[in-house]
Amino acid sequence: MTTACAPNTPAAVAPAVSPTASPSIEPSISADPAVAATTSAVESTLKNLVAGNPKPDREAVRAALVSAGIPKSNVEVSASRTPTGLDVDAMEAAALTGQSCVMGQIRDGGVVVSVLPVLSSGKCFVGDAR
Repeated sequence: MTTACAPNTPAAVAPAVSPTASPSIEPSISADPAVAATTSAVESTLKNLVAGNPKPDREAVRAALVSAGIPKSNVEVSASRTPTGLDVDAMEAAALTGQSCVMGQIRDGGVVVSVLPVLSSGKCFVGDAR
């Protein structure tokens, strides 16, 4: 009985999730040219950075984004080390652009970029991440 239920569940879930996810992400990125340009800059900058060092430190990420033309005051970067001195599993970097935050995550030498709305504080991160 379990085998009869298992094939139906993944087949029904996968098609419902995939078509909906892609169209909702693309229009928000391409709607604002400044956000699209920042997204492209963040993604290419972080990918180039991790190509040379899969675990860059906080200041290297910040410097790379500022060198890519993102104003220093608009860049937020999470910690690269834990309070006990260990490397973090993932780092987040954000570039504030208008009412959007272009968020880049570095994990295991890979980069993922997404666009999120600015928080009510006017920042991308909760707490101090400058």
